[in-house]
Amino acid sequence: MSGDGDNGSGADDAAAGGEPKNMGGANEVVAGGAGAHAEGASGAGAGGRGAQGDGVRGGGAQAGVDAVATADTGTAARLQKLFEGHRLTPTQRRIAHCMVRRAADAPFLSSVELAELAGVSQPSVTRFAVALGFDGYPALRRHLREVAPTDKPGDTGSSNEYQQAVQAEIDNLRRLAAAFADPSPVIEAGRLLAASRPLPVLGLRAATAQAAGFSYFARKVHPDVRLLDEGGTMLTDRIDAAVRAGAGALLCFALPRHPREVIDALDYARTAGLTVVTVADSAFAPVAHHTDLLLPAPVGTGLAFDTACAPMLLGRVLLEAMCDALPDAQARLEEFDAGAAARGLFVE
Repeated sequence: MSGDGDNGSGADDAAAGGEPKNMGGANEVVAGGAGAHAEGASGAGAGGRGAQGDGVRGGGAQAGVDAVATADTGTAARLQKLFEGHRLTPTQRRIAHCMVRRAADAPFLSSVELAELAGVSQPSVTRFAVALGFDGYPALRRHLREVAPTDKPGDTGSSNEYQQAVQAEIDNLRRLAAAFADPSPVIEAGRLLAASRPLPVLGLRAATAQAAGFSYFARKVHPDVRLLDEGGTMLTDRIDAAVRAGAGALLCFALPRHPREVIDALDYARTAGLTVVTVADSAFAPVAHHTDLLLPAPVGTGLAFDTACAPMLLGRVLLEAMCDALPDAQARLEEFDAGAAARGLFVE
């Protein structure tokens, strides 16, 4: 069961125009996991900055886990490459999204199973395979089996569902790390966010926590961060206010299920002249064609509610890139630390 994952159906319709820039392809698979936000002890940050007030470190995994993660990442990358270069309809992008989310299982799914997982009709799956150049879905599945690892990566042995969820989230983070092999999209995003005064940060429903977490830390180094976490008619008013105040970019966190209101807001922001940077769960997410720079980070679907460790970490990486582009970031952090110490803000 997935309480905040994709569901729904629909017939194929015309594809939206314009391809956004996006980061990587190996990070597109999505599985389960769990993440928590908490204020904790300070740690050392990259580039000599202190991680102000709220990070926890960890790490380590056995060799067998590494092998599974590597195979799974390879399957995701092959799927991504297979879909690139094809002009897919929104329904077909939904199927592609589902397949990269289930990359470990994709070569073994029947057309009916894939249709159910993607929330589309079985004929839509057939048309999707034909759009990719195959005679039908059986030919597509044969191709996937030929290029997939011998052992099904999704096999988890005797692990219980909670262990599987945690392991899948670890795999998501490995895929995100693989995408950072080319850091240029994140660097560009950091430059855009640093230069925008003010900086509106949008996140509705499931993405509210990601937007709020980013905004909380960003305010320590950026002079004017405006959190947009409520929809309704006031949302466009707040975008207008940001534009009038001089904003040049908007950062959006978009997670499943994707509210229609987010897509409308992104379209409005672009029409108003803002450059939209979006952290989404997939390059095939519904927001993909409504953004200028897309940074995908997979979410977990193994538990009752989706988990978002990778999007959260990508948000922290964006903060780092923004700090690198802000010449006074270090001074602002030191000023905050001095003030926090004087007030006895944190318990050491």
